[in-house]
Amino acid sequence: MKRPNRLTIFSLIILGVLIFITLFAAPSGGKLNNGSTYNRAPEGYGAWYNYMQRRGKIERWQRPAIDIKSKKDLVTLLQVNPPQFGVAPEYELQGWIEKGNNLIVLDYTGKATGANFSTIHKSSAGNVKIDTTKRYKISFSKSEVEPLLSDDRGAIVWQARYGKGKVIYSVTPELAANAYQNEPGNFEFLAQLASDNNKRKIYIDEYIHGYKDKDIKEAKGEGNIQTYFIQKPIFTAFIQAGILLLVLIFAQNRRFGKIATLEAPKVDNSQAYIQALAAVLQKADSTDFVVEMVGKEEINQLTLNLGLGKKNLIDITAPDSEELLSVWQNKFGAGSDVESALRVQSQQGQRRLSEKDLIAWLRKWGNIRKYRRD
Repeated sequence: MKRPNRLTIFSLIILGVLIFITLFAAPSGGKLNNGSTYNRAPEGYGAWYNYMQRRGKIERWQRPAIDIKSKKDLVTLLQVNPPQFGVAPEYELQGWIEKGNNLIVLDYTGKATGANFSTIHKSSAGNVKIDTTKRYKISFSKSEVEPLLSDDRGAIVWQARYGKGKVIYSVTPELAANAYQNEPGNFEFLAQLASDNNKRKIYIDEYIHGYKDKDIKEAKGEGNIQTYFIQKPIFTAFIQAGILLLVLIFAQNRRFGKIATLEAPKVDNSQAYIQALAAVLQKADSTDFVVEMVGKEEINQLTLNLGLGKKNLIDITAPDSEELLSVWQNKFGAGSDVESALRVQSQQGQRRLSEKDLIAWLRKWGNIRKYRRD
């Protein structure tokens, strides 16, 4: 039996690590978890929940807020750091509140003021520490609105009455967060507000932090880990990774089909020789040699084209420049390029052409060849 190669083993290890991280080590909901009783971080409410559990008057609510209407006894629903969208809970539950129930919303709209960030405020529960400059301006013309914790900058905690019940607001969600475990006044102040001085049971909303009862999860297709996993976009990525892994396994890290060999490019020896020679001559600045050799060959071709020489001769004896120019003019008319090209040839050795002049001279011979073809 053939042992699996290293790439296959390495791919399986990576896939296993990704699945483990996704299922067990993925980070929680970030800001969504702020204010949750399951959160043990400074912004969580785990410590206050334990504080209230010792009194036996608190329970987690993991259903939509509207379902609290099913409770027949008068209770308090506490929402810490609720999402800032949708219908405000006080309007959604207004009828329920008017019957005598209470709603507490920690993290209500407020504006930054010139107040000190950390302040201490007296209350019936003791000193309450507040770490925020946010305050809320209350319209005291409304008799149903009453500040519960405030200073000269505005209200920090206040209540508004709706029928027999009331809604309590706070500009800060950390009124009794884990960070204030050493501030007993904060914990007791919220305890008194929520329990209405031990008159009612408290339900703290965990549904807004992503926690749901089993029947709610099943109704939304979140009843098991397989369904949850399939609903996430990463499931598609896992399928693609699995297909790629199978391809690598079956292909054994080789290409499918026969190996296609690359053909070596064909080399034109004549062209390569000419290019190499040209590079050497350019570096040596040997324009005289170029004029001599190229000019001789161009004159031979011009002589044959004008009918002044024979093609079967190895060495063509070309006529003088005046005869060539005269025959050209009789046959083609204009002869300025011919005259200029022949003059450079006749002056060979008297002066060395510059690279610019050499290019211009070669261009003239190119024009002559083109004129002959046309």
